[in-house]
Amino acid sequence: MNKESNIYTVLFACLMVVVVGSVLAYLASALSAKIKENERFEKQQNILYAMGVNQNEDEGSVNFVPTEVVEREFSTYITEQLVIEGDKITKDDQAYMIDIKKELDKMKEGATPKLPVFVGQKDGETFYIVPMYGKGLWDAIWGFMALDKDMVVQGVYFDHKAETPGLGANIKQRYFMDDFTGETILNGSNYAGIKVVKGNNDPVNEIKDDNEVDALAGATITGNGVSAMISKTVNLYKDYFESLRNQG
Repeated sequence: MNKESNIYTVLFACLMVVVVGSVLAYLASALSAKIKENERFEKQQNILYAMGVNQNEDEGSVNFVPTEVVEREFSTYITEQLVIEGDKITKDDQAYMIDIKKELDKMKEGATPKLPVFVGQKDGETFYIVPMYGKGLWDAIWGFMALDKDMVVQGVYFDHKAETPGLGANIKQRYFMDDFTGETILNGSNYAGIKVVKGNNDPVNEIKDDNEVDALAGATITGNGVSAMISKTVNLYKDYFESLRNQG
């Protein structure tokens, strides 16, 4: 066959597509168990990080519980996993694997979402950790927020898919996440969430009852996305949060 002909080029391209596609399909199948395991470990690490179980050694580090021990630590610190579905609350040891994005998509179609809650115990304190999901500048942002029964934030973890390096991507930096600790999602008796505000006159975040943290430089839209994500999460879980407060 003439290797310079268009027919040869088309046949060669088709063959390469088939070969590469077959290899990728095989790898995806062979590695699927490992991929799911890594997803499980990552979620456990993120939840634990939000409640302060991590291996941070200095002011700037973000170090998770190692994968080789994270399942053990997760079962130690997370004492209960709950699923809220409308007025019903059930226990589910696999609640951490619920895809919150899919559940929020279900809401858009009028269905009732399954909303996970993770109850943790650390140093004699009880934490209520909830997942968050939203939209940044370029793509999805997500995370976890840990609260006490008084609706004071005990820790957060944020991550993103495609925010700008050095700008919006800094939502997962320690200095930004730490600002949320000690903030309240209440304004009086109302659920207000926490806003990321540019020029809030509190750059070192000493004021903890203003429902605000200082914005990231050059990342206004990402910061707005974080604010909206927290507000949406608070609204989704408001009835559950109110039940915690009513328990005394």
